[in-house]
Amino acid sequence: MEKPSCPYHDPFKEARQKDGVLETEIAGEKLAVILGFKDVRSAARDYGTFSSDAPFRVPIPSEENARSVRQLPIETDPPQHKEYRKIVEPYFRRPLQKDYIASIEQLIAELVEEASKRDSIEVVSDFALPLQSRALTYLLNVPESEADIWVGWGVHVFREGNDNDPEKGAALESYLHQQLDRAEENPGDDFFSALSKAEYQGRALTRDEMLGFANLTFAGGRDTVIHSISSTIAYLSEHPEALGSLREDPKLVITATEELMRYISPITQIGRVCPVTTDVHGVKVPAGSRISLNWASANFDETIFDSPEEVRLDRKPNPHIAFGNGTHNCLGAIQARLIIRSLLKKLSELKSITKISEERSIEKEPDYERVLGYKELTVNLNR
Repeated sequence: MEKPSCPYHDPFKEARQKDGVLETEIAGEKLAVILGFKDVRSAARDYGTFSSDAPFRVPIPSEENARSVRQLPIETDPPQHKEYRKIVEPYFRRPLQKDYIASIEQLIAELVEEASKRDSIEVVSDFALPLQSRALTYLLNVPESEADIWVGWGVHVFREGNDNDPEKGAALESYLHQQLDRAEENPGDDFFSALSKAEYQGRALTRDEMLGFANLTFAGGRDTVIHSISSTIAYLSEHPEALGSLREDPKLVITATEELMRYISPITQIGRVCPVTTDVHGVKVPAGSRISLNWASANFDETIFDSPEEVRLDRKPNPHIAFGNGTHNCLGAIQARLIIRSLLKKLSELKSITKISEERSIEKEPDYERVLGYKELTVNLNR
């Protein structure tokens, strides 16, 4: 497939409409990329044919050189997935609590207030990264000062651009070991202590299982939330009418959050392994090989979404799958939605957002290029 002359949101349109699948190579691995909404959703639910029981191989590119443990619960299939998920789900459901919602709204209010007092702010490093990090301390119930350490890790904990960085991966695991050691010696009410006390099938978790949960928590939703925050602010800077609509109708925040998540689709795709030789729209996938579930393409499927390249803040219904689908629906979805909703509410109080400069983050592969957030975004928040 010919690459577009410039990156855009839906580089998969031609292949999706023509074949429903893109045969391509990513990080040296041949993949069949499933593109249509119904096909992606169906495959996500068919764990017998498209399995997640594949350590290191669910993310694309795979992460054998970035971590030493299986991420839990994402790299398991039912029924193990359900049992593992139950262990940590109480923490990831905390954003539904009234007091928790208030704390996130207060955090965002403080950050927006501070940013609006400056002549300009670089959104990625000086706003989105601290916001994601500080909000994560609330989720994990750890001291907010831990966020200072996490900010130092950058947008992704063990990736630089499209490539994994083994040194960053080792640094993350060292930090997680320290936190688990501390929790076992002096348990409290935090996430790490919960892991140290948790049981799976009547036994205590192994250290590798604890690391697997913690690794996913720090690596799985970090860059995606940062990209979502940055892209939301960028969109409002480019579309002042959207900011005005949110100001005039605060109830629009709910549907606007879902529409922006569909449009941004902060994770392009995720992998599954075929236990047996499988035909994917005419593409033969050998046993043990991977396919891709392309959430981003599915979220622009014109057979499901009318004028998908247009942002409609009141789009309803909006069955997007930006947070995945089926049993592996993103654990952090509630937290991500709360952050974007709270951000939209606070930003709607501003007169305008002026973009000063930008450098987009581009996901570049042999057969496509896709905008995936920002490396740098400088704006002025006008009160």
